[in-house]
Amino acid sequence: MSKEIDWSLYLHPDAAPGPLQQMALVLRLSIPAILAEISSIAMQYIDAAMVGSLGANATAAIGLVASTTWLFSGVCVSAAAGFSVQIAQLIGAGRREEAQSVVRQGLMAAVAIGLLMGALGAAISSGLPRWLHGAADVCPNASRYFLIYSCALPFSLLRQAAGSMLQCSGDMRTPSILNILLCALDVAFNGLLIFPARAVSVLGVVFALPGAGLGVAGAALGTALSEVVTAAGMVLFLCFRSPILRLVKGVPWRMEQKCLRTAARLALPMAAERIVLGGAHVAATRIVAPLGTVAVAADSLAVTVEGFCYMPGYGIASAATTLVGQSIGAGRKDLSRRFAYLSVALGMGIMAFTGVLMFLMAPWMFSLLTPDPAIQELGSYVLRIEAFAEPLFAASIVVAGALRGAGDTLAPSVLNLVSMWGVRITAAMVLAPRFGLPGVWAAMCGELCIRGILFLIRLVRGKWLEGRRAAIAAQR
Repeated sequence: MSKEIDWSLYLHPDAAPGPLQQMALVLRLSIPAILAEISSIAMQYIDAAMVGSLGANATAAIGLVASTTWLFSGVCVSAAAGFSVQIAQLIGAGRREEAQSVVRQGLMAAVAIGLLMGALGAAISSGLPRWLHGAADVCPNASRYFLIYSCALPFSLLRQAAGSMLQCSGDMRTPSILNILLCALDVAFNGLLIFPARAVSVLGVVFALPGAGLGVAGAALGTALSEVVTAAGMVLFLCFRSPILRLVKGVPWRMEQKCLRTAARLALPMAAERIVLGGAHVAATRIVAPLGTVAVAADSLAVTVEGFCYMPGYGIASAATTLVGQSIGAGRKDLSRRFAYLSVALGMGIMAFTGVLMFLMAPWMFSLLTPDPAIQELGSYVLRIEAFAEPLFAASIVVAGALRGAGDTLAPSVLNLVSMWGVRITAAMVLAPRFGLPGVWAAMCGELCIRGILFLIRLVRGKWLEGRRAAIAAQR
């Protein structure tokens, strides 16, 4: 599989790729991203099992601040997308030098925004767990975890920005490989930092393994170190090895008003969307926290297990962003629509299948993550509730990726605002006191189904292909 795709076979005005060719391209771009997302989930399983072996309090400490880490991470993803979508459309229009200029500006912006987000996270880390109504014995570890996470945000944003730029150039393989490396490094660093030095027997041979014995803080530090190493690799490949986007002489390192204005127009609605989603997750955490340590731990681990289903959808959404963005840049709105439909169909099919697997395998999955039978039973129960929402959850994920490629980032924000706050949080507040954690997850299941339907309606109506949103490259 070549890293660089010959886009002229698909985007030239005279090109007429058939449905099989189009689906082959969707698969070609999706598979590396899906594998990277699956490896990420495998890493989360291993991380959760490592921390879970320390007890319910350790799991609850990470679970308590998980919704806030998603909120911060979502803002970082939005900042990266503001530049990568421009790159996709400029490459589709054949304007590579301008795309290389956007790369430079995107990297500089990533450093600045990452430092700002990291400083904000560090400032709120001490009081955040108490504000989330965490138990007194959980808050100290939760605070330390979030502080270390915040310090690594500049590197995390650089990794995300460089990776999304490579993906939008058509190179899905390199960021996928490096993200798999991120997962492997995280597991290795966690093994060294979470546990104390110990002896391990393998086939009768005893090995002495070093260890720092840092517990929950070691899990955060392991993730931070893996982000630093992977960010360095991603930026170096982008700048010096990418066939399309590597640095060349004559392209200046300076900020341009048009680029920043377009990036802001794309990123701000996405950031608002992530804040809406993240804020809803934080609100949900406050609803779950009073239900007790077992409920918080089960909720956190169930979210991790569910990633087995929805992360492939995010991989396909990345491919949809690239395909729709480059088709829009080439003036092929007809092709943009077809790529969007094929991507959504693929995502819904895969996540329907993984939803069935998740329903059947929920108890076994939880047995790998925690030895606590109460957490296993409750987590398996709520996970099976969620399994019914996976096909429509896929629709919302992949449609959002396609809309992002066309520059339509405002509509998803509005749809998520209505769905998350109007349905999920309202229903969870009503159901949690009566049904506990299952009530919260029933509210989530219903909301995801409604969200998927709303996004499908947006896709079919086709307004995302109209107007100035779908002509970013032409504005430059």
